[in-house]
Amino acid sequence: MVLCSAMAASYGQTGTTGKKQPLKRIVIDPGHGGPASQARLFYGASGKHMEEKDVALATALKLRDVLQQEMPDVEITMTRTTDVFDHPTVKAKKANAAKGDLFISLHCNGMDPVRHKEITGYTTKTVKRKGKKIKKQIPEYRTWTTPHPAKGTETYLWGVGKTKDKEEALSESGYIDSAMIEFKKNDNPAMKMLNAMRTSEYAQRSRKLAEMVEEEFVRSGRESRGAKQRDEKGIWVLQAVAMPAILIELGFLSDPEEEEFITSSEGQQKNAESIAKAVKRYRTSLETQVNGTN
Repeated sequence: MVLCSAMAASYGQTGTTGKKQPLKRIVIDPGHGGPASQARLFYGASGKHMEEKDVALATALKLRDVLQQEMPDVEITMTRTTDVFDHPTVKAKKANAAKGDLFISLHCNGMDPVRHKEITGYTTKTVKRKGKKIKKQIPEYRTWTTPHPAKGTETYLWGVGKTKDKEEALSESGYIDSAMIEFKKNDNPAMKMLNAMRTSEYAQRSRKLAEMVEEEFVRSGRESRGAKQRDEKGIWVLQAVAMPAILIELGFLSDPEEEEFITSSEGQQKNAESIAKAVKRYRTSLETQVNGTN
């Protein structure tokens, strides 16, 4: 009975209307942040006109405002609102401390320029070989680079190979309902079963939202690279938060046309609105699922 009650609680508390509210708190994480000297390997991508950390923050703030306007009954928490650096472990702790029902991390992609090389002519050089002087044709090259052709949005969820990490996050987060207190210990079989069940449910929810986000990007005219998961390397923060979680790559700073769009206020607003539309669809689907309504 306790296990059933705990599972029911994980779907959201019942509101004043008598219906369960599975989406009460959203954590928005603007990726990266802070100076390069502090962030180091976590600094992120750079464009010609703007850094990834700044695009992520500007878009995240717009997303927060759109969600607050569209869903005023949902609490929005930001992992940062200024240009500061927090290690991913700190961001995960902030999200878990907020007891979020959804984690959305915003990032930008970037690719190194494509290098080209062609022969433009030859020069004659005299060299010694086995005591004899011979003439050799030495090619001369012209080298240049062009922007990498990769472009488009993509949305990640944690890889299936990282399921154990997600279960550990649920065990260690302290993010549990009062009905679960009596089997809180990590070595309790009931707790392990609950974490496995919730991890499976969170994976399904994350996949659903990731697909919805990419659908909304396409509807807005963006090019989509799809909803994905990285099994081998994984994305650490997605495994470390005790809630459904996605990471959105807003576009490629390495592509001039896409950089112009995602660094502009208009482009950031459009991206924020697309994500918000997906979140609203996601919320409706959850409420239908947990309340059994059409």
